[in-house]
Parts: sequence; C-alpha cells; structure tokens
Amino acid sequence: MKHQPTMGPEHVARIERWHESAYRSAQVDTDQTFDYLGRTFVVPPHVHPITPVSHLLGQSVLDEVTVADRVLDMGTGCGVNAVLAASRSTDVTAVDTNPHALAAAKANAERNGVGDRVHVHHSDVFSDVAGVFDLIVFDPPFRWFTPRDHLENASTDPGYRALNTFFAAAGDHLAADGRMLIFFGTSGDVDHLRAQADGAGFAAETVATHGIDKDGWHVDYFTFRMTR
Repeated sequence: MKHQPTMGPEHVARIERWHESAYRSAQVDTDQTFDYLGRTFVVPPHVHPITPVSHLLGQSVLDEVTVADRVLDMGTGCGVNAVLAASRSTDVTAVDTNPHALAAAKANAERNGVGDRVHVHHSDVFSDVAGVFDLIVFDPPFRWFTPRDHLENASTDPGYRALNTFFAAAGDHLAADGRMLIFFGTSGDVDHLRAQADGAGFAAETVATHGIDKDGWHVDYFTFRMTR
C-alpha cells in the first residue's frame, strides 16, 4: 500500500531525516524506567519509550476518562495510556501487535496496581476487538514508511494502512456518544489524518498542543478529541 504525502518533497525529506534521528535515539539495549504522571513504567528494548511530549496525550486521558467509561487503548505500547485510564475506569482493553509491548503493558499494569482493570491482548487494529467503547485512545505511528523491527513499528505504518483501517472501522466500535483521543504531529502527515477523520464523520478539536525545535525544524504535536 502506497501513501501519497499531502506535503511537498522538501517537507517529506525533513520528515525522513527527523524519523532517522528519532529512531536512533530510541534504540537501547536495556530496560528503561520512567516516572511519568505519578506512576512508574518499565520499558524494555523493542518497545517505544515514553517521550517528552507523551504527556500531551497522557494528561488528556486523565482529564477525559470517567469511572463509567469502557476504554480501548489502541496500540498500547508499554501500556502507559491504559494504566492512566485504569486509574479512573474499571474496564480498560489494551491491544498491540508487538509481543514485547504486550508483555510490558501487562507488567506495567500490575506494577501500578491496575492489573485487574486492564485486559491486554494482541490485535491488529480492530481485528480482535469486540464490542463498543465509550472512549478510544490511539497514539498511531506518525510516519508511512516500512518498519525495520518491532521498535520502529511503533512509529511507522506502511502506507498508513493501520491508520486508514482505524478510521474506517472506529465508528463500529464507538458508542453513539463516545469520544476518541488521538495523538499526532507534523513530523507525520497530519493533513492525511485530518482527512481520514473527516471522511469517517468525526469532528475534531485540539485539546493539547506543544511545539519543539530540533535539527533546525519546528514540529507541532496535538492531542485531538474526536466525536461524531
């Protein structure tokens, strides 16, 4: 599956350079421990680490989740947002395709005292997800490249297959008055994400944003709250 970027070739080249730098920085040989939003997470190699902008989504999760919500954390990674959601909700499902991430998510849920609230299992987008949810949280891969390993799979989605599949099917798994929290940035094709959301009938508002400068380039990050 190919993706035709919505930006020009110079912007694409910048994204490619940014991606290589971020990928190299994320490569480690040992577990990393993060104290994050009042909780402790252990992230093994082959699982994407918590970043300096992760809190834009994490704090939005804490602000959004209610005790009555059934929550789905799509692409859970080390389980960060599932654990945060489970500090409010008693019914959280966390899915991923990376076996290292699934093991880390289970361990981090137990480590933070919410193992009985977070149900972790393998699913390729919605392939093994049943039912409807009041809140869906998704921190998708930003880039449309082909990943070289499990670690890179967290930041690259070939041709935006997973992203496109998500928006095509999300409506079938979201309650009529449900909400979604989606994290994305301009180091990916954010206009494509907006087009997919609009085409699926979702209205988006920005609830958190932050910009950083790196390698001579400014990148903006957003948490979008989406509803029908």
